[in-house]
Amino acid sequence: QVQLVESGGGLVQPGGSLRLSCAASGNSISIDVMGWFRQAPGKERELVADITTTRSTNYVDSVKGRFTISKDNAKNTVYLQMNSLKPEDTAVYYCNLKRARGYGLAPFNYWGQGTQVTVSS
Repeated sequence: QVQLVESGGGLVQPGGSLRLSCAASGNSISIDVMGWFRQAPGKERELVADITTTRSTNYVDSVKGRFTISKDNAKNTVYLQMNSLKPEDTAVYYCNLKRARGYGLAPFNYWGQGTQVTVSS
């Protein structure tokens, strides 16, 4: 029932910026941990950033100081502002919603379909 739709990907030169958006429907993101993952060709999917219900944030070391995750609960939308982009940032970026299922159970993850980010000169 929860649907996540990403937008904002595209082609950008090194040093440029992009802002990704993830619009959620069927659920209020205010009660869930939201995050962005990415997967580059030939590599495993990795967590880029996440944001908790209290707006605490976490980033993978490679993007610290360059990327910022934020959310607008009223709009039910999560954002990823990406600055100083590098070719190594090229990947498909996926929005993620993590819903708690209770003690003794792993959280259930909802995923968007992904948006391509290509950083190239």
